[in-house]
Amino acid sequence: MKKTLLASTCLILGLAQPAFAGDETGFYLGGSVGSSQLSYKGDGSSIDDDDVGYKVFAGYNFGLIPLINLAVEGSYVDFGSQTGDILGDSYTLTSTGLQGHALAGVNLGPVGLFAKAGVMNWDSKLKGDAETTNESGSDPAYGVGAKFQLMSFQLRAEYERLQLDDADVDFFSVGAAYTF
Repeated sequence: MKKTLLASTCLILGLAQPAFAGDETGFYLGGSVGSSQLSYKGDGSSIDDDDVGYKVFAGYNFGLIPLINLAVEGSYVDFGSQTGDILGDSYTLTSTGLQGHALAGVNLGPVGLFAKAGVMNWDSKLKGDAETTNESGSDPAYGVGAKFQLMSFQLRAEYERLQLDDADVDFFSVGAAYTF
């Protein structure tokens, strides 16, 4: 009886082990969709609008320490289109970018919390009735999130704050990732 109980306990603990995300070391791919909210106010100008945005991302989770996640992540993000008035004329702003982040998190069983900080290289197109202008730059990007991990599959919810020169973008998203 003791041998059967010991073998059953070892089997259950062995099967439960992959659910702890800190042990999921490796390359991962994923995607998210959500709401991007852009806010800009300047000299007679105002854009405060939201649209559906998305991102695709890839990263590497080091999983060196149980219960702690350390990762690097790169992503392509599209913030959709926001509209507003600039000096009395209506304009549409579209923005995309490439991001690079360092992530650190803690795992509480299959649920985890993480924070990330990095930089975004962005491109924006401002289109009005009479003119179109393009701008680009690199600015800080940071965020927080929560995840639910079951073996190699992960569901994520994130909030990211991005600063594109004088404009602020808040990006709320939900998505999924798979670790190889």
